[in-house]
Amino acid sequence: MNKGGGRISLFLKELTVSAAISDPLMQERHSTRIVVYAALAGNIAVAITKLVAAAVTGSAAMFSEAVHSVVDCGNEGLILYGYHRATRRPDLVHPLGFGRELYFWSFIVALLLFALGAGVSIYQGVRHVIAPQPLEHTNISYAVLALSFVFEGASWIIGWRTLARARGDIGFWKAFRQSKNPPAFMVVFEDSAALIGIAIAAIGIAAAEKLEMPVLDGAASILIGVVLAITALLLAIESKSLLIGERATPALVEAICRIAQEHSGVIHANSALTAQLAPDQALVALSIEFDPGLLTEQIEECVATIEQKVRAAYPEVTALFVKPQTLGQFESARKKRFGMSELLPRR
Repeated sequence: MNKGGGRISLFLKELTVSAAISDPLMQERHSTRIVVYAALAGNIAVAITKLVAAAVTGSAAMFSEAVHSVVDCGNEGLILYGYHRATRRPDLVHPLGFGRELYFWSFIVALLLFALGAGVSIYQGVRHVIAPQPLEHTNISYAVLALSFVFEGASWIIGWRTLARARGDIGFWKAFRQSKNPPAFMVVFEDSAALIGIAIAAIGIAAAEKLEMPVLDGAASILIGVVLAITALLLAIESKSLLIGERATPALVEAICRIAQEHSGVIHANSALTAQLAPDQALVALSIEFDPGLLTEQIEECVATIEQKVRAAYPEVTALFVKPQTLGQFESARKKRFGMSELLPRR
């Protein structure tokens, strides 16, 4: 666009990037699903065994563990349902797709873990503390807990190894806070809570039997509920952040800006607003200062070239919006929106 034609003050163009997922992304999603399927199979077997043992022994701690396993089965089913819903094609009503359904169902899983898992466990524990009952057939409880530990441990190992490959050298807590894929952590968190719960149940039953204090069995059930509540709270916080709209990784912004900056018609790639739509889907609104001497056709060609390069390098970017904007206009808009220029990463 030449000076006689005037500069573009506002120009917004959507670039629909190929929905095909790169091999690494497909492998990561496939690995996460395998972990969820493995956890579901293990929890079904464990839940049935624990329910029978709880009915035979009358242990509150064993019943809490059985409820925990039943809730975990439902949780894994909801996660798989969320994966299925998130892969649907966009439509006119939902032009950005359904990726955040996975985050919605992840949040529901956290709520169920808190309300059913923790709530029922604490309720059962309080009830047995108020009216303790002698335990029967404790050897059955020990055998069931031992088998459960083996099943849960196997599921935990599969989940941990998959998670370790995904996070690389990043620390566990930092990777959890930065992760855009809650199910990858949910299985590990749930299995960790299950292993801790099994240990608490075993100690509670043993103490209640040896000390002839059935009230300790109820206390163990309360502790199991507390462990589940803490786990649910952590998962809910992370899922809620992604559900309401969390940015994509700053590294993605930097990389896309570098791609745009390489084009001869770009004076400055200012930065980008991003939103994570799903673990493998991101929306990017890119601010670029173009050469004022470019014609409209040349700007369109420049934008198309940037689109092609982003599509090839980062297929997880399912929608890219480009806004021609001077650096000064961009800085002013950023300060007006965020109040502090540091809040939005830039080149």
